[in-house]
Amino acid sequence: MKVFVDRDLCYGSAECAHRAPAVFDFVDGFGVVRPGREETGEDPSVLEAVEKCPSQAISITQAPPPAPDRP
Repeated sequence: MKVFVDRDLCYGSAECAHRAPAVFDFVDGFGVVRPGREETGEDPSVLEAVEKCPSQAISITQAPPPAPDRP
């Protein structure tokens, strides 16, 4: 999956950098994706950062595939 921070929506809470510091950073008062970390795989900390972003500025362009049903 690819992750993106919309700077027009971000108001700088830094929740993303707090929840997933390996992927997000806080630069010039805004959350940003660290260079080279746009593609994150299925990192649960990134999913949490997306879910908990108060301004809903973080988006994932490709959702991870659904988990297979297990009996």
